[in-house]
Amino acid sequence: MPLIQVALAGATGNLGIPILEALLGAGFGVTALSRIGGHSSRLRPHPNLTIREVDFNSVRSMTPSLLGAQVVISCLATLAIGKQDPLIDAAVHAGVKRFIPAEFGMDSRNPLCVQLPVCVPKVATQRYLLEKSNANPGFTYTSIANGLFLDWCLKEGIILNLAQHTATLYNGGDVPFSATIQADIAKAVVGIIEHQAETANRIVYIHSALVTQNRLIQYAKDKDGREWDTVVKDTEEVRQESLAELAKGPEGDIDAAMLGFSICGCLDTDYGCDFSRHLDNELLGVKELSEAELRALVERLL
Repeated sequence: MPLIQVALAGATGNLGIPILEALLGAGFGVTALSRIGGHSSRLRPHPNLTIREVDFNSVRSMTPSLLGAQVVISCLATLAIGKQDPLIDAAVHAGVKRFIPAEFGMDSRNPLCVQLPVCVPKVATQRYLLEKSNANPGFTYTSIANGLFLDWCLKEGIILNLAQHTATLYNGGDVPFSATIQADIAKAVVGIIEHQAETANRIVYIHSALVTQNRLIQYAKDKDGREWDTVVKDTEEVRQESLAELAKGPEGDIDAAMLGFSICGCLDTDYGCDFSRHLDNELLGVKELSEAELRALVERLL
């Protein structure tokens, strides 16, 4: 059986690394696209890995590196998400069959999510992909909604600060929300490649667990017995603060604003943060964490 060829843009990022490992582990041939002068030297050699430095703003620069690839995966950084169009155009020119955009987050079909500035470019990218698919019937796309990155957010103190035993409890801390460890997102990417007919031109939904902040805190308390310093905050307040930060223009903290919008989309029931009624886990080979596994994850990061 011929080796499936996959191109991965943004292979050295937080999500790109586990996706690259999963692709190589599944036996795919991978071309890692890296920005010219970027961090491609960080990638470990592998017999099925080819590294190409490209200009992500140039269709002409990227197209030759995509020739022969059946699938292109974009893991471009958040602030670059609005610039996926050249990569999409290059994929179409190269005859790529499936494009997985840099989405990996909230439910971009939810009417409130689509109004969040962090989601606006993702929706525009989906619209552009659909236009390209309609004009080029052999070209399709799949977007992934996975909620927050569970393990990464715990390490970074975003859902909770496990090191300091502090937390901002959004909407009280008892909101059930879907969250996914990075290894499971990588599994879903492999699952899409293996189930292209069932995943064409749609969003797939996955999670490793449906959790609440207070449940995760309880796991930590059960382990070390320490009390937590918490404050309660409404996600609407977070949204307003993030809009105010954006309004500052170049002087504003854009990363903080985008994180705030992501918190709104992933920790507020009105924004569809619970994916449990429409999961694609089984199709894509993503197994939900048991309570013991979820507890162990929290304990490991304490």
